[in-house]
Amino acid sequence: MHTLIQKLDSNIKWWSMYACLLGFFYFFSSPFIGKTIKPSYSNFSRWYISWILLAALYHLPSFLSMGVDLRMNLSLFLTLFVSSILFLLVFHVIFLGLWYLGLVARVAGKRPEILTIVQNCAVLSIACCVFYSHCGNLAVVREKTFGRRNSGWFSLWNKEERNTWLTKLVGMTKLKDRVCKSWFAPVGSASDYPFLSKWVIYGELTCNGSCAQSSNEISPLYSLWATFIGLYIANYVVERSSGWALSRPLSLKEFEKLKKKQTKPEFLDMVPWYSGTSADLFKTMFDLLVSVTLFVGRFDMRMMQAAMSRVEDGAKQEDLLYDQFSGKDGLWFDFMADTGDGGNSSYTVARLLAQPSLRLQVNGSMRTLPRGDMLLIGGDLAYPNPSSFTYEKRFFRPFEYALQPPMWYKEEHIAVSKPELPPEVDELRQYDGPQCFVIPGNHDWFDGLQTYMRYICHKSWLGGWFMPQKKSYFALQLPNRWWVFGLDLALHCDIDVYQFKFFSELVRDKVGKNDSVIIMTHEPNWLLDWYFDNLTGKNVTYLIRDHLKERCRLRIAGDVHHYMRHSYVPSNKPVYVQHLLVNGCGGAFLHPTHVFKNFKEIYGTSYETKAAYPTFEDSSRIALGNILKFRKKNWQFDVIGGMIYFMLVFSMFPQCQLDHILRDDTFSGRLGTFFGTVWDLFMYMLGCSYVSAAGAILLLTIAIVFVPSMVSWKKRLLIGILHVSAHLAAALILMLLMELGVEICIRHKLLATSGYHTLYQWYQSVESEHFPDPTGLRERIEQWTFGLYPACIKYLMSGFDVPEVMAVTRSNICKNGIDSLSRGGAVIYYASVFLYFWVLSTPVVSLILGSYLYISINWLHIHFDEAFSSLRIANYKSFTRFHINTKGDLEVFTLAVDKVPKEWKLDPNWDGESKQPQEPSYLQKFPSKWRAKAPQQDPVNTVRIIDHFVIEQKE
Repeated sequence: MHTLIQKLDSNIKWWSMYACLLGFFYFFSSPFIGKTIKPSYSNFSRWYISWILLAALYHLPSFLSMGVDLRMNLSLFLTLFVSSILFLLVFHVIFLGLWYLGLVARVAGKRPEILTIVQNCAVLSIACCVFYSHCGNLAVVREKTFGRRNSGWFSLWNKEERNTWLTKLVGMTKLKDRVCKSWFAPVGSASDYPFLSKWVIYGELTCNGSCAQSSNEISPLYSLWATFIGLYIANYVVERSSGWALSRPLSLKEFEKLKKKQTKPEFLDMVPWYSGTSADLFKTMFDLLVSVTLFVGRFDMRMMQAAMSRVEDGAKQEDLLYDQFSGKDGLWFDFMADTGDGGNSSYTVARLLAQPSLRLQVNGSMRTLPRGDMLLIGGDLAYPNPSSFTYEKRFFRPFEYALQPPMWYKEEHIAVSKPELPPEVDELRQYDGPQCFVIPGNHDWFDGLQTYMRYICHKSWLGGWFMPQKKSYFALQLPNRWWVFGLDLALHCDIDVYQFKFFSELVRDKVGKNDSVIIMTHEPNWLLDWYFDNLTGKNVTYLIRDHLKERCRLRIAGDVHHYMRHSYVPSNKPVYVQHLLVNGCGGAFLHPTHVFKNFKEIYGTSYETKAAYPTFEDSSRIALGNILKFRKKNWQFDVIGGMIYFMLVFSMFPQCQLDHILRDDTFSGRLGTFFGTVWDLFMYMLGCSYVSAAGAILLLTIAIVFVPSMVSWKKRLLIGILHVSAHLAAALILMLLMELGVEICIRHKLLATSGYHTLYQWYQSVESEHFPDPTGLRERIEQWTFGLYPACIKYLMSGFDVPEVMAVTRSNICKNGIDSLSRGGAVIYYASVFLYFWVLSTPVVSLILGSYLYISINWLHIHFDEAFSSLRIANYKSFTRFHINTKGDLEVFTLAVDKVPKEWKLDPNWDGESKQPQEPSYLQKFPSKWRAKAPQQDPVNTVRIIDHFVIEQKE
């Protein structure tokens, strides 16, 4: 290190280059350290970073000063790796041939995993490289056979030298030499093993000057490699010949039994809304652009439902009106919305809904809240689009884990005639289990409501909740003159005329003048209309104001994934709705609350905020995560971000005239010249570039359209220009930094000195010296493999010459012009540039976009959906539990969990509870299969009440 500092202390550019290079590589790879990254992408990123970083570092100075020869270790690894793969592939082909001839056991017929062979070869090659780094490939001329090997290492432990071995330990170099010569010495001379004399690589002789004789000692590195290969072959032969290895292979029946005995649930992660690689998101875009725009706009499933109704009189339609709860003295029921995103969050809410009771503190005293007899779900059942996969994995599975369906229930069953009651129940009024009613949301309408109809209206069970519902909208007559109207707003944010006819006639014929009605919609148009300065839901407004008049006591909705309650401010004006409640915390990502804190009026009535979850302060603080966590949460955005930045600077590669930056002696002068060059590049892009200018214009258009329409055109234009300017400046700065680094390396003869195969040529020049082959083994292998052996190594090593390829091609372009390159040469050059520029650009593009979202949500109060969908927050989940008491008052409790568990285990209480074949799961004391791995994090133990109020029934 002292030598390194002496060499570099007078030149700050090398330190700067190392800092930039390692810094960008660290920021690129930092998101892949956490548990949120999928293993496949994490493995790809780990190998990609290792490849690109090693390819850059071995071309730079200073590593030889520290005693590390990256070129030798890298080339040796690749040589051993290719040799091991070729050798093992030949072995496996021979072994399978023996199995085919019946010379080995029948269990040996299973083909080996290619990935297993590759991994074993990689580990084997790394071990050999570590050995070479410490012990080399030295051949030892043996004068004593046994005494010498014992005198090297074990002399440290002799009694006479016990007092001096600590002194020897200080000399780590001598200790290392003794270990190498004693424990890892060559196995012997080729003359000792005549059969191996033509099939081995020899060790390197150590002598002062040229050695008179050639080495006759077998290479210790070759011995180690052959030992590892032999161990692999021996283990494989024993395993496949006897059927046993270190672990016995499982039979098919045993595997199925093990699969049934799950140790943790199969939950999906939160939907990556900023992914550039998600097939679900591409399907969602297709549905929005094609299916919804072309077909759903001209065909409304609600019209089909009305046409299929058997009775024309809306007030008598059995398919839409349910009164099985009306005869009870009181009723407990629950409301949730926007589930079916992350499995952990959805199951957290479902587990709480499934509990027979929850004992919580209410106003200073303990209350027992029993499970609801009815569950209302306010839409958006699965994200990002309605499909069999998302409904089954993201919606049904968490509820089935929380409360199991009957044992006789089959997933593939289609309910033709609903309600399909259990065999022992004659009518719906007699069924005492929990029931479920669901309205669709905008995401459920993306396919024209096809998946919703198949899974909700033509199935009878959501886990242990019975679903008697037949249509996408309904009315529920509840005890003590309470009603629930479940409206289907579709994608038009309003009810259709047939739906309006049903509810208006129901109000006229069934709903009393002093009855109370709860309106359930998917979208809280009172909040969104105020936020977007819009007016939607005219039919709903007409129904509430002119038909229900003042009988709508409460409106509940989801769609916005937070909890907020607004209550009316008493006045002389008529109050059409007393309370407005939004609770979309059923499982989807969190939405902010602070952007809606100024909402105050709807229907001419003033309202005030009574509860918000999370609080306005917490909501504003959470938005800060966009700056620090955007890329960690949205690592798939790298694909889009890297390509956008490369497109912005594509026409500016390469930069040949950089002398004016390097000539300045002062740091301030270099900095000023650097940013002056950035401005010149920007002007060049506007005046001369085609690809980069087109990319900038396209990005500007997208940025302006991305700003919400609620903002005026002037502000949208200004915001879009500032946003794109930040990205464009960052892309130009990164491009210039990269070109400066390459230029400095070229001037110091570190790059552009050889050609496209520098690593292989260097290895060939030192191979004969350090790895003698007097018998010509390598030449024979080359003949037997028809040149495949050296060719594979050559082109594999060329993958680590990417900086050299970039520099050589860049020099040719600067001398002869871009037209001198062939089409293939241009592809190779821009591909090599992209490999490094992608690593440099992706952390920066995510940082700028995250900062833009933070400024937008906290300063401008726009992009509330985009700024929080990027964070994919699974925490802050809640649902609302209602109680109609014997007096007719409606008591409302909202229960919440601040932190959602990420790890689950089988609940021993559920596993140990006896289950009768015909016993329904809702009668179990412990109905949920999984509990949090840490008991103190389980939702049952952390749930709390965040809001409680009472709506008194009219006399």
